[in-house]
Amino acid sequence: MSPKLRALLPDLSPWHASRDFRLMWCAGAVTVFGSFLTFVALPFQLKELTGSPVAVGALGAVQLVPLVVFGLYGGALADAVDKRKLILWSEIALGFSALGLLVNTLLPSPMVWPLYAAGALTSALAGIQQPALDAIVPRIVAHDQLSAAAALNALRWQIGGVVGPALAGLLIAYAGLEVAYALDAFTFVVSVSLAWGLRPSPAAHDAEKPSLSGILAGARYAWGRKDLLGTYAIDLAAMLFAFPLALFPFLAERLDAEWALGLMYATLPFGSMLVSATSGWTRRVHRHGRMVALAAVGWGASMALAGAMDDIWLVLLFLTVSGCFDMVSGIFRTTMWNQSVPDELRGRLAGIELLSYSLGPQLGQVRSGGVAALTSVRTSVWSGGLACVAAAGLLAVALPKLMSYDARTDPHARAVAEQRRAAAAKAGGTGAGTAEETAAPA
Repeated sequence: MSPKLRALLPDLSPWHASRDFRLMWCAGAVTVFGSFLTFVALPFQLKELTGSPVAVGALGAVQLVPLVVFGLYGGALADAVDKRKLILWSEIALGFSALGLLVNTLLPSPMVWPLYAAGALTSALAGIQQPALDAIVPRIVAHDQLSAAAALNALRWQIGGVVGPALAGLLIAYAGLEVAYALDAFTFVVSVSLAWGLRPSPAAHDAEKPSLSGILAGARYAWGRKDLLGTYAIDLAAMLFAFPLALFPFLAERLDAEWALGLMYATLPFGSMLVSATSGWTRRVHRHGRMVALAAVGWGASMALAGAMDDIWLVLLFLTVSGCFDMVSGIFRTTMWNQSVPDELRGRLAGIELLSYSLGPQLGQVRSGGVAALTSVRTSVWSGGLACVAAAGLLAVALPKLMSYDARTDPHARAVAEQRRAAAAKAGGTGAGTAEETAAPA
């Protein structure tokens, strides 16, 4: 294999170096696969029961409040308790939520309100769990391997995102919604079994209990970091204006391509997977903020083109390109967060991160459904893409610290690297910051 080709391949060093990273990766891969089955099945079932794009888009609104409340609280909780326990018990609860959707679907006349209730519950549990999942990564992965870990974690999501929706479309068409929900519930049995083997990840000895003042301290830190603030703002704008997944069932119908619904959902993770599979180049990029802004512009432009196309294959092509840009943004946002946020604030900042990349999609579904009701499905898609391009450009101009961020010279990134070297030395390591050495709290 030529050196140039080898340089493009994903960096597998976190997988080889950290047992806990391997366990988390495998557990997450199983969960993501099942969750994408429900991701397709839930809006499809709402469409079948209501026939309304507003009703499907309202799912995002129902998920919004639990995500805000429990995302912020989950971030504070992740700094104060054992992250392994938090991950494990929230995973069990998510499994019961999937089981509830199965029970409702098996009723002679499935009801609509349990679909919204399950969406709200899943959103709340994700808000509790995700900050712990994010905060534990810098403890189990070496500092200089965090970009590689971000790409590998994204690749896990993308594999499930390609296979899950494609399989969901087939299952819904030929086996029924209940089979999709049953498989999702079973995947949680597997993921819990894997997550049980994670090593404890206790809070720092001087960690404060979850409180409003602690949450506000994290918010003040984020507000003071205009580079981080820029990543949140650009991602929120991109998802708000150009995340029309709630419209996919209706878009497939307008294009007379109902058979392509599963493929439409699979295009975004497939595009992301293409970037992850060739992510070796990311280790040579240091100006992460610029890449986040450029990726948001590309995401919006390709989504606008997808909405303007009449041919289903061109729609699928531009949706795939959108997924590529989304992955570029995700890798560099995650790297900035993991490399420059101190351990004692990592959970609370992860909670804010969760809001930035989850609130946008929820609001985006509401926006896309509302605009589609006022205009048309395709107008909602292409106009949102153009609005995303404009918003990303304005934010890039308004936040110069985001555009000037350089991981080699940024004082916050250098301070975190020193913090981890000190923690490794205290644990008896060599200061190289290996995955096992950095598992202990700073």
